[in-house]
Amino acid sequence: MVQVVPPPSARLLSAPNILLAIGIAVLVLPTMIGVAKFSWSTEQGGHGPIVLATGAWLLWRELTAAKPVARPGKLLTGLLMLLPLIVIFIVARITGVLEIEAFAMYGALIVGAYLLFGSAVLRTIWFPLVYLAFTLPPPDTVVAAITQPIKIRISEWAVSLLHVLGYPVASSGVTIQIGQYQLLVAAACAGLNSIVTLGALCLFYVYLRHRSNFTAFVVVALAAIPVAMFSNFVRVIVLVLVTYYLGEAAAQGFVHDFAGLLMFAVALLTIFAVDQLATPFYSRRPAEAGA
Repeated sequence: MVQVVPPPSARLLSAPNILLAIGIAVLVLPTMIGVAKFSWSTEQGGHGPIVLATGAWLLWRELTAAKPVARPGKLLTGLLMLLPLIVIFIVARITGVLEIEAFAMYGALIVGAYLLFGSAVLRTIWFPLVYLAFTLPPPDTVVAAITQPIKIRISEWAVSLLHVLGYPVASSGVTIQIGQYQLLVAAACAGLNSIVTLGALCLFYVYLRHRSNFTAFVVVALAAIPVAMFSNFVRVIVLVLVTYYLGEAAAQGFVHDFAGLLMFAVALLTIFAVDQLATPFYSRRPAEAGA
């Protein structure tokens, strides 16, 4: 008697897999549509689609390599982790708290991956899971707590430098007064967008380039923070000077957005330069350790 083995495509389209796909779509699609509408359409969340595309590719690559160690996780452990996340997701969905809803959804997906593939696979794909979290909007309270001191500090630095250069400038909190014009240092100008975006892209870059070198991973990842801060400090200086010489209208719209893009490009190139300059240090460390 000859046993006919169904092709992989037939196994993939089995009833359990179809039901699983429907369940994931019901959980993910409404939330991600909200994230795309309310987060990705803003400057602070504009990096989301890039992170999602590159993270999905990286996750698929790591999952393919981790197939030999795939074993279903413990059902009871998975359910104990999944049920609270589902409750939080439902409550956040009803109350309209998108940030909590998105992270509860993401946590439920990770638990689902544990149930399907086991803890060994999760340890293998840890980086794509962390990286893909950058697609989700952080809570507003966290954003305010981080950006407020950054905005105040950048305003003070900018005013101090311009005052030394002889400009009629002063500041009060996040408001800068130069001549007859008054500018508000927004969260986007304070560097949160650049820090998050640079941090995500730097992690992706350094994981592909130095995934086996912990020192390189840490150096390049941490370099994103001061580089983003400095680039946005320069951005604020440029916008203040444009406002002073050309008027408030000239510093808005295209000039404002172009300054942001230019500073981000400079910051990204600076990160690459830091990595190149530090490469001899990375390569020397293993040799010294071996000696």
